Amino acid sequence: MVKIDGGLAMLQTIIASLKDKKILIAGFGREGRSSLKLIRENLPKAKLAIADHNESLQAEIAAHYPELLFYGGQTCLDRLDEFDLVLKSPGMKLPELPGKKVQISSQTDLFLAAFHRQIVGITGTKGKSTTSHLIHHLLLQAGKNAVLVGNMGRPCFDSIAAIQQDTHIVFELSAHQLQFVRHSPHLSLLLNVFEEHLDYFETLEAYRQAKLNILRYALPDDHALADIRLKAYIPDTNARLHFVDPAQVVEVSLPISLPGRHNQFNAAMALEAVALLDVSREIAIKAMATFEGLPHRLQLAGPYKGMRFVNDSIATVPEAAVAALEAWPHPDYLILGGYDRGINYETLIEYLRDNPPGMIFYTGKAGDRIVAGLQKYSYSGSLHPFEALEEVFEYLKLNAKTGQLCLLSPAAASYDKYQNFEQRGDKFLGLAKGYFDCVL
Repeated sequence: MVKIDGGLAMLQTIIASLKDKKILIAGFGREGRSSLKLIRENLPKAKLAIADHNESLQAEIAAHYPELLFYGGQTCLDRLDEFDLVLKSPGMKLPELPGKKVQISSQTDLFLAAFHRQIVGITGTKGKSTTSHLIHHLLLQAGKNAVLVGNMGRPCFDSIAAIQQDTHIVFELSAHQLQFVRHSPHLSLLLNVFEEHLDYFETLEAYRQAKLNILRYALPDDHALADIRLKAYIPDTNARLHFVDPAQVVEVSLPISLPGRHNQFNAAMALEAVALLDVSREIAIKAMATFEGLPHRLQLAGPYKGMRFVNDSIATVPEAAVAALEAWPHPDYLILGGYDRGINYETLIEYLRDNPPGMIFYTGKAGDRIVAGLQKYSYSGSLHPFEALEEVFEYLKLNAKTGQLCLLSPAAASYDKYQNFEQRGDKFLGLAKGYFDCVL
């Protein structure tokens, strides 16, 4: 049994909801493994099975969990109707639900139900990681007890042992995590909603509705912060709503070291959030000045032989790339493109038409679509296709000049060539350091 001071009752609430149920863990990644660990430690006799599209997991599960059934491959979710409860992991897309009433839940929803009063939940297409880390930083600097969990890679169940009665739980929430929840945080932040993950959700509306679940199940004494431009989309909610206007935020100029108007907005949302958690504005603003940004988010590297590089690999949608270009206007070199998920690029295309960088390197089907859109406007800027990032750096090595800037802000996912955006960003930084000796 996991032992925690003050949180044991909340853990027992989770365990009680799982007791005497036949459970399928759908998805055996980081979160699925975390759920299995908690259930086996607290309900060793529970009837469990695991489903995952990755058939190669069969050998691992047979070796370490011989008593568990494993369903693998494309048909791994065909037997949902044999279970009382399905714990869905992020990214696992469920088929049409069977005729038998099956309860669909997740680690996220069980955690929200148990620890609701202590949770600050943050979601948005972009900015949720930075805002979550910033809120956590401000709380710690104010002397508050706080933990950071969620989409950034820390399953919430793994932090239960660190949670006390006075702990603020800062929970970064993706649309995948919110899709099947029936509980909301005590304090919710909705930063923005752009076209994203349409390969999974298929429509913007389905994606938006998953995001809006963060507000949908709020209780009467809960609070919610949202961009005022999203007001028309807010569902019926019991939360006390607080809207933040980005236009007014820009005029305030908060002391955060991260560039871009979007980061001023993220900082303003964080400031409003911690104010609701009894952190004074004076303390929060002082702490904000010491916050360092996260990797792959307008991350400045160099100068390397007098040239600077900005790694914004997290920019997987056009709105994020536009924000990067506003933060670093008219870069000498812009790297775009990658895996195409069918999102609309017109916003980015129009911005590039009116604000052309020195040169655009583009790749993948997404890059091809962006360039095709530019050519419809008779774009006369320099366009260079590439297959591997090494080609870009071979060009830079021969042609780049001191004082120039290269911005990686792809406006597309990385899955056509990389495991994730982090791997793409690391590749970019590694090539920058490899081709250009640091002269700092």
